[in-house]
Amino acid sequence: MHVTRETVRDQRNWVAERTPVVTDLINETRAGLGDHFDVDVDTVTVDQVDDAVDAVFTDGDRAVNVAAMIGILRDLDVEGDYPGFVVDELIGRELAATIAGDQPLRLLAEATFHYADVRTHGDPDDPADGAGLDDLDAALAAGFQTRLPGWPWRERPSPFRTGTE
Repeated sequence: MHVTRETVRDQRNWVAERTPVVTDLINETRAGLGDHFDVDVDTVTVDQVDDAVDAVFTDGDRAVNVAAMIGILRDLDVEGDYPGFVVDELIGRELAATIAGDQPLRLLAEATFHYADVRTHGDPDDPADGAGLDDLDAALAAGFQTRLPGWPWRERPSPFRTGTE
């Protein structure tokens, strides 16, 4: 794989075209997590996801890494799939974390990736839908949903801050 500015732009454009699918998965994931943790979580819009995609891809150092992982997952297909299970999970989890940002969001995105991943299923009849595409959708959903507002605990200052009293 050779990653250039054009590669990064092409991957960004591919993600931007996919935001309706990613937005649906984000909202499904948020609803499930909200039910599980008994909390109301805001849904997100395609426009919010588009803005988050722009934010990730305007951060050049983050963008090149995100683009490379997207490229790998878009092209990944392992015969028999199971041997590829580890690599697509590993790259998907890291992609979600890289999109989300610094700790603790990074770790939350990794955990959310696995939750979103069980909700995505590739199309076995589509040769373009390799082993990595469902993990790619889960990674994009987990990373962007973690970045975006809507969780009540993120809407208030941390009760653990010190030095401001």
